[in-house]
This record gives sequence, C-alpha cells and structure tokens, in this order.
Amino acid sequence: MTQDASHQPYGTPEVPRVAVRGEATLEVDPEIARIGITVSARGTDRRTALEDLTRRNNAVLDLVKSYGDPVEKLETGAFSITPELTRHGRGERIRAYHGRVHLTAELNDFTTLGELTTRLADLELTQVDGPWWALRPTSPAHGEARRQAVLEAVQRAREYAAALGAALAALVELADLGAENAPAPFHAAGAGMRTMAFSTAEDAGVPALDLEPQRQTVYAQVNARFTMTPPQL
Repeated sequence: MTQDASHQPYGTPEVPRVAVRGEATLEVDPEIARIGITVSARGTDRRTALEDLTRRNNAVLDLVKSYGDPVEKLETGAFSITPELTRHGRGERIRAYHGRVHLTAELNDFTTLGELTTRLADLELTQVDGPWWALRPTSPAHGEARRQAVLEAVQRAREYAAALGAALAALVELADLGAENAPAPFHAAGAGMRTMAFSTAEDAGVPALDLEPQRQTVYAQVNARFTMTPPQL
C-alpha cells in the first residue's frame, strides 16, 4: 500500500518537504507601568502602631485613587504586624510593634507616574519601588511579532527551495515552537524591570520625577513545513 506524501514526515522525491523556523523580535514602547508601595509604622504599643499604619495606608489609597483613570489597578498585596522582642532579659518582653502594608499600583499614563511616585515618596514612612514596565497580554505587538515570524518562515523556505531550483507548493504545518509538548512560547521577553527605590522626602513640594519608559522586547517563533516542487539537481 502507498501512503500519501502529506502523511509522510519526510516527503517523497516527487513531493519533497522543507522545514524551517521563523523568528521575529520587536522593540516597542511599554503600555503600562507598575509600582510597589510599602507603608510602615512602628510603636511601643500595638494599638498605636495599628492606628498609625491605618492612617498612613488610607493616605496612600486616597492619593492614588485621586488620579482616576490613569490608575488601572490598585491592589493590597500583604499586611503584617510583628512584635519585636527585647534582645536581653528573660521572658517574652516586647520592645516594639512593626506594621507594614504592601500595595501595587498599575498606571497607563507615564507623566502621571512620575508625579505620583514623587508624592508617594513624600508621605510619612512610605517606600516606593519600581517602576516595572510591561505590555498588556492583549497588546497588538504580540500579534505583530507572530505575523512577522510567519512571514520570515515563508521567506526562508522560499530561499531554500529557490537554491534547489524549486518552488514552494503548499503549507503542510504551522506550529508554535514546542506546541506538541508545551504551551506556545510567544511572550514579551525581558519585561524591562527597572527598579528604583524612593525614601521619604524631607522637603515639601518636590518636583515630579521624569521617568523614561524602557522599551519592551517582544519575541515570537514558529515552525513551518512546506511541500515544494521537485528540485532541479
């Protein structure tokens, strides 16, 4: 019994195959930026530490929410209140209480980002980390990278076929790299996590930080298999 060439992994002399990989790398501007905010409080009395922490946390929330639409997300990640024991002496004597609240804010306006980070850093016992630049999962840049990877695969296959005096005939398979065993590898590589830490400013009215967005790298790969006309060897 004969087997159709389309079902044979290596083709036939009459219907040979060519297998190629297409790759694309794009450099694009980020769409969002994330910052981490840590609010702290310390007191010799648990209630006092909690009251100070609550007041400072509310001040941060009110400030961030006051910016409206440029702030896409504001989330509280963790809260802790920890007793600090004395280093010397017997028994469990508590020296102080340390309280912390961790928040994450996501912004789509980078001018607002510079102003907000400065104002947050000017608040009492408030630390700001970031920004971490990123693309949204639905960014058109991902689709454009995939499209360019496919075009590159087709061009590469044509060049191989032309080197043999042949031409592409049909597409047999187009697959993400490793699609048979793992999820597709398309991703925004190197999210550009630039980290900056801001401590509490002593002077009021400090100017807004001028933060330069870090461009993002989007990478895509595909495997493609084609049939081609018989080569002229």
